[in-house]
Amino acid sequence: MQETSRPSLSDRIIAAFHRDPRSAPHGTRNDAFLVLVLLVAAVCIGLFTDDGRRPDALGWTLLLALHVPIVWRRRRPLLVLAVVVALVVPYHALDNNHSAPTPAAFTALYTVAVTGRPLRTILTGAVVLVISLSVMLTVDTKQAVELLRISGWIIAVLFCGVDVRYYRQYVASIVDRADRAERTREEEARRRVAEERLRIARDLHDLLAHSITLIGVQTSVAAHVLAADPERLDRETVAKALDDISETCRSARGELRTTLEVLRACEHGDARGPLPGLDGVPDLVAAARLAGARVEPDVRVRQAPPAVGAAAYRIVQEALTNAVRHAGPEPSVSVRMYEDEGALHLSVTDDGTGPTPGGTPGYGLVGMRERARSVGGTLDAGPRPRGRGGFEVAAVLPLGGGTG
Repeated sequence: MQETSRPSLSDRIIAAFHRDPRSAPHGTRNDAFLVLVLLVAAVCIGLFTDDGRRPDALGWTLLLALHVPIVWRRRRPLLVLAVVVALVVPYHALDNNHSAPTPAAFTALYTVAVTGRPLRTILTGAVVLVISLSVMLTVDTKQAVELLRISGWIIAVLFCGVDVRYYRQYVASIVDRADRAERTREEEARRRVAEERLRIARDLHDLLAHSITLIGVQTSVAAHVLAADPERLDRETVAKALDDISETCRSARGELRTTLEVLRACEHGDARGPLPGLDGVPDLVAAARLAGARVEPDVRVRQAPPAVGAAAYRIVQEALTNAVRHAGPEPSVSVRMYEDEGALHLSVTDDGTGPTPGGTPGYGLVGMRERARSVGGTLDAGPRPRGRGGFEVAAVLPLGGGTG
């Protein structure tokens, strides 16, 4: 089993710098370690600098106490800063070493700046500076002037915290945009997969429904001939019906193979051949005639873009299948196709009885409408107007719809 490589130290440092301190893992533990480091630094400063102001027992107590709240600086930055200031004020008022608490005070101030809004940070810095100057003026005017001279460090700490905060927000926004882009790509991929599945389902439905319907009609013819008069069996008619069934099976198998090859080619980017188009309409007419329909074609369009031709072919195929299935015995069917105003106009009408009322609706009409919409066209289907009887399917397919 392959082990997952751990991130390097530099990667962990960069990740910690980019992360919001309030959401960092093990924050309290890390801050406890930080407090120990700050406390060691404060003790060293108090012992080895400014011997005349080395803290006394109360000073050491205050110095130790003001470091304790730093442990919770991430949770309550303003409260921690207030506690630190409240302990620093008497510490300085007792004229202890004025440099010793500086690292802890700057840490609390930086935390407020890096976690709060800029306006709050500016106001907080101003309040801290005013309080510090006020205390120093009461203790030692010279120290107050020195504090005013080095107040730029306080401003620098505040601006450093604000700058880090804005940088983290910028990095977070980049990461968020990348996550949204990734989700968008995944959703687009799922949408394309769903559309491809729907297209495959339409192709297979159109092909198999047409072939199975014709096989069913031809089988019924053979069964009728066999059962009508067994003593005077019309072997020629039975043989012709069985031959028609065999031819329909071969045709369906070949078209199914072509459909699957095109689908595989679309997946791998290597098409072997086009799906049937307008040149396949005569075969549909011949198959419908074999099933007993009297089909009169009037096709005045010879060429069309591949997508439009495929859509027209599938619409005619489904319309003829429905006519053979629902229009009754030997229906009269008219297939018209012509070009007008840059669009292919197509209609398939029959004089039959139409679908049985109350029957279970199929997906044929839905599939035909989707075929038309896929190339930017429209399709209407329903009983013929003005009481002429029968059913009509009419579609308008823009001849520019197959270019994209």
